[in-house]
Order: sequence, then C-alpha cells, then structure tokens
Amino acid sequence: MSNNLGLIGYDFVEFYVGSAKMWAYWHVKALGLKVMAYLGPETGHRDRVSYFLEKNNVRIVLTSAVKPSTYDVASFVERHGDGVKRWSVRVKDVNNSFETSLQNGGIPVQYPKKIEDEFGYIVEAAIKLYDDAEIVFINRENYKGLFKPGYAKPVQNIVVANEDTGLQSVDHIVGNVRTNEMNLWANYLNKSLNFETFIEFGEGDISTKYSALLSKVVRSREGAPIKNPINEPFDGIKKSQIEEYIDEYFGSGIQHVAITTNDIISTIKAMRANGMEFLSTPPDTYYKMLKEKGWNIKENIDELQKLGILCDLEGKGYLLQLFTKPVGDRPTFFYEIIQRCEGAEGFGQGNFQALFESIERDQAVRGNLDKE
Repeated sequence: MSNNLGLIGYDFVEFYVGSAKMWAYWHVKALGLKVMAYLGPETGHRDRVSYFLEKNNVRIVLTSAVKPSTYDVASFVERHGDGVKRWSVRVKDVNNSFETSLQNGGIPVQYPKKIEDEFGYIVEAAIKLYDDAEIVFINRENYKGLFKPGYAKPVQNIVVANEDTGLQSVDHIVGNVRTNEMNLWANYLNKSLNFETFIEFGEGDISTKYSALLSKVVRSREGAPIKNPINEPFDGIKKSQIEEYIDEYFGSGIQHVAITTNDIISTIKAMRANGMEFLSTPPDTYYKMLKEKGWNIKENIDELQKLGILCDLEGKGYLLQLFTKPVGDRPTFFYEIIQRCEGAEGFGQGNFQALFESIERDQAVRGNLDKE
C-alpha cells in the first residue's frame, strides 16, 4: 500500500488570540494582508470570532473566544498567550490522507468532517502536533465561498493605509520543543505525513558563546514543499532562545512562520514603514565580511546593511532573510521574511551565529538570558 497522502501544499495557519479584531488590524497594517472573510455571532457562530486574511498565497486565520465557555480557545490563550493553534495542508482526498496518516502513527484529533452551505462543501480532518497544536488536512475544491462554510463578508471595514509588502507564500513553519523531544517529533512527522529528514544540525552547529540548540528539518516528499524545522534546547552557559520560548509559552509549540518575498529589500522597507519591528542589525563586521567574500549576489550589500538583512550563500544560490521581533506580548511567536535566490533550499546556516546573537541581545533586555 502507498504511503502517499496526496499532499498539495500549505493552506492556512490559524492563531488563537486574545483579540482577533486587533490582531486582524495589525496584520492588515504591518504585513499588508487583507481581511477576506469573517465568522462570528453575525454569521451564526455565537461562541467565537474568526477573521480570514489573505495576500497572494499567504492565508491566516485569527480566532478569539467570545465567551469564557469557549474553552478550547480561552484555555489556549490563558496558557500560551497568542499563538499558532494549527497549520493546514491542502490535500487531494482528506479521507485517504487521514487514514494513511493514522496507519503510520498519526494521532487523531478530528475525524474527517464534511461542512457545507449554499456555496458547496469542504472536508477537514486533523492530527496531533506538539502539545495541543494540530495539523489539518483540508480539501476545498468543491467550495466556491469566501473561505469555509460559516464565513461571510467582513462585518468590520478593516482597511488602513499601508505600503505594499509583496509577501507571497508560507515557506516553512518552525516548532520549538522540549529537551529530548526533537527526534520524537521528527520521527512522528516523517512517519505520519511521509516526510523525510532534509537537514540536521547537531552539537556545536548552532551556538553562540552563551547558548546552543539542536535542530532537524523535515519536509514533504510530494506536492509543493512543506518544510518544518524542529528545534530543541542544548545545554549552554545561559538560557537559549528555545528555553525562553518554552518557559514563556508553557510548552512546545510553533515558534515562527517564514513567508517568502520576491524582493526582500522592498518588503522590509514597506514593513518597517508599516510599523513592523525587526531584530537588531548585525555588526558592521558582518557586512564587511560579505563584501570581502566577493559573493555574486544581485542586491547591494550597503542596502542590505541599512535594513539589517542577512545573506547566506548556498551552492550556486543564496538566500536573504530577516526575523521580526515577537509580535505578541510574550517573547514567543515571530515572523521570518525570506527570499530564495537561484534555487537556494537551505535555512541560512551561515547566519545562525549573527542571528542568535541578535536574539540574545533582546533576551538580555527582557531579563531572560540568565538561567534561574
């Protein structure tokens, strides 16, 4: 029997948050997304509100509880703060994907369910991910509505002046897990989703003078690339960014979502103008070294330096990347903006030290760098 699940690619990422309206406004303003659909009391759902936002192939759902009795949402936010509850994969046949996953070790959360209205129907199912996170299988090919049944045109007119960010699609989704959980979850995804281990970073590969981490990147074998790095802490002199996340999030979960752009310089300029905060700029020596290496990159290095954008060479290609600061009140979830050039497939290995030293500087300001 085939282990193929009929995966097509990423679909949407859903956050559980304290105020979906405020998060929707912020995503419209800072990331340049557009509110496409709304679910709530006005559409017959009295216990929660959800906003569906979209730009090109970036799809975000923001959900809040309307009543304390909406326990799944309220308890998530109380424990974790604002964060990613689930990410979804578009598939050819939900029943086949779900059953194949379960046969290979997937833990069921929601069995296949058909949801319909006057615009057609979708089919969804879900399996378990880290702690209380989920992976959703979805097929919407028989649905002509705005997003899913239950959603209607937005009630609120969330339109703000902003710069076009040019964001394109989700590139990868990163999880942070407790010590000794990385291999468990990598094996789980490789078996239940028929993924494969693409890159592995062991002891000493990702470290600064203060802290370190271990990481494995698993990815799909079929459909558009679905890539999921998984990080766990490694013992260091001080508290690593992964330890800080787990302490502040109260568990394992989604650390960040990376979104692609075709022109990272224009994107970062626009997002900064829209109010997005990014990690502090690497030292001048980083960009001096870039110039000395004489890499054949199209972008102007002085422009990259001005914006704090990192560059890493990979074979004949290269990638450009920059991380935002945490977007909520807790130092947990953030976004990565990434541009892959000339076929680069990696994750900026050459930038790890500069990147994590920048994160540590922010940790120190928060008082979270020293171990308790």
